[in-house]
Amino acid sequence: MKRLRRAQALLSGRMDSALTEALLGQLAATKEGAWLAMAMIGGEVGRTGAHEKMRAIEHLGDQERRTLVEELKSALVTPIDREDLYRLSRSIDDVLDSLRDFVRESHLYRVPDQLRFAPLLDQVIDGIDALENAVRDLASRPSAVLHDALEAKKTGRSIRRMYQYEIARIFSGELTSDAMKQRELVRRLEIVGMAIGEAADAIADGSMKR
Repeated sequence: MKRLRRAQALLSGRMDSALTEALLGQLAATKEGAWLAMAMIGGEVGRTGAHEKMRAIEHLGDQERRTLVEELKSALVTPIDREDLYRLSRSIDDVLDSLRDFVRESHLYRVPDQLRFAPLLDQVIDGIDALENAVRDLASRPSAVLHDALEAKKTGRSIRRMYQYEIARIFSGELTSDAMKQRELVRRLEIVGMAIGEAADAIADGSMKR
């Protein structure tokens, strides 16, 4: 019986590692997408080039998500509830998809003065960092997961407030075509913030159940 329990523990450890590694791979691709968006608005990468690079980054994120789904099929023990793992992975995917839309629409709209989006993207990167910490802490420091999730949730709320200020600024001026394009782009970043908040909720819920 002791040998059986030991074998099960070892097997569970491998499964937990594979699942968390897939989540961290998803988050790494998502962070790469956020940094690409930051480089684009700063002029370090052209819009067309950023659009093309984002497709490759999105592909990497999708691969990691597929890996997670495959691992879940055979996992005997998971770090948190399976449903919450799916929610977490789906929300991370939503973050990357919305960053992709931000880059693509920036490419299409050609909005000048993109640097005003930098504070929002700073918060996006901070939120992804907090989610990475939460995933790493699932195995090593479970008691810290809720704190990490709260930090991610805070960045989502901060992005929401920044979005509101940007909308107020846009509507206080002349509603030109450029102003409406800015509105669409800042809305994309608000959606990113919402997805970060949803990812934080998923990992917090899973941690509480555990």
